[in-house]
Amino acid sequence: MGKNRFTDGPGPSQRQLRVGELIRRTLSDVLLRGDIHDPELNRLSITVGEVRVSPDLKVATAYVVPLGGKHEGDMFELLDRNRSELRRAVSKELTLKFAPELRFRLDETFDRLDETRRLFSQDAVRRDVED
Repeated sequence: MGKNRFTDGPGPSQRQLRVGELIRRTLSDVLLRGDIHDPELNRLSITVGEVRVSPDLKVATAYVVPLGGKHEGDMFELLDRNRSELRRAVSKELTLKFAPELRFRLDETFDRLDETRRLFSQDAVRRDVED
């Protein structure tokens, strides 16, 4: 198995967490305001759930999901197509030494929450939890 730089070792530093959250908020704002010159991207409502930053702060992986879970394929195509403009827009608002490379992954947190709720709603599980 290969190493995962985001989960192996002691975990992200406070600096990585702080920069990740700054990038998340900034990227969310850029997408919400429609700052990118692509009408197709601006039509989508995209939630940025989390951004994980590499230890050297040069790579930022944004975990995103389209509102309502629709147009997932289109969303990734549009984000990839506008990656350099998104990178410029985000870095313009942040005071980092380097503009991090942006990568996009599907945020599956909401799916896991739905599955957990479904499991807890089952009679057998509810009986075990309540006892």
